[in-house]
Amino acid sequence: MSDSPISHHSGETGVQPAVEGGGDASSEQKVQMEQAYAQMRRKMRMSQLDEEIKHKVMVLSGKGGVGKSTVSVGLALSLARQGKKVGLMDIDITGPNIPKMLGLDNADLHVEDGQIFPVIGPHGVKVISMAFLIEDPDKPVIWRGPIKLGAIQQFIGDVAWGELDALIIDFPPGTSDEPLTVSQSLPGIDGVVIVTTPQEVALLDSRKSINFAKTISLPCLGVVENMSGYTIRGTTEPNTKISILGPAGTPIETQTDENGDWGITLDVFKSGGGKSAAIELEVPFLGALPFDPGIVRGGDDGVHRIIAEPDGPTAEAFDNVVRNVLNELENSSRPSVRIS
Repeated sequence: MSDSPISHHSGETGVQPAVEGGGDASSEQKVQMEQAYAQMRRKMRMSQLDEEIKHKVMVLSGKGGVGKSTVSVGLALSLARQGKKVGLMDIDITGPNIPKMLGLDNADLHVEDGQIFPVIGPHGVKVISMAFLIEDPDKPVIWRGPIKLGAIQQFIGDVAWGELDALIIDFPPGTSDEPLTVSQSLPGIDGVVIVTTPQEVALLDSRKSINFAKTISLPCLGVVENMSGYTIRGTTEPNTKISILGPAGTPIETQTDENGDWGITLDVFKSGGGKSAAIELEVPFLGALPFDPGIVRGGDDGVHRIIAEPDGPTAEAFDNVVRNVLNELENSSRPSVRIS
């Protein structure tokens, strides 16, 4: 029996506790001893993670629906395409969807010697998610705080990640229990990436996430503006001017190149808001990601846009964001995060 929802039989303790006076321990005492031993082993593994994993990055958003999980997956895949060893932890207990985005929703976890081994995804990305442990995906996970936080600690301490160049940690929206628990439990967190969209209401919530990172003394590596603009492309006569009607009927003009190709980006949800928020709050702007319907289709089909179109504009935009994240990681000083 384990001390949190992810139960498995490790057979690793070999402890035969005895009660005072030389008698055998009761079943309840044995359980308590096993739980204490498992917790001790978990804390030791948490300490080892600081040496085995080079960079640990939390991905947050103050508001749902901004594409945070899509961005987390994109960052992991982009890093892995560069030859990095990458792990992806889906810490959203009640609404895990990263396995589906990667086509891993039917995968099973392997447990051996008390450790959980991640599922291997595209480009060798190691993935752990509560979705792998839920038998009925349509049944809601209704856990009170302590049970949920116990599961998160097991995700951190009981998973056999091995050596990684980067661990990307995806959270549910908001700044409550989950990010606070991870920041206190996982040593050597390098910083936080904030995902937003250009709308003002999303930017307001992003400011809360940035201030949350500052409050818990974690560097904000920067802001990513998702769904930044939708690009329309076409072909007509070379070196000619064309005009289309944009949002609210506003004419937008452009010119074709020598091959007759043209492209115009429409600001579906405004533009530049993420950069403005980054400047206002004095944190780096990591880049903008396009509004790409292919990302939505890829999330449903289990084939991320980076996999389906590795040389396309969306993959290029993710590569640019990753370059900026890596620059910030190299230039930032790592905070001291306690284990509790």
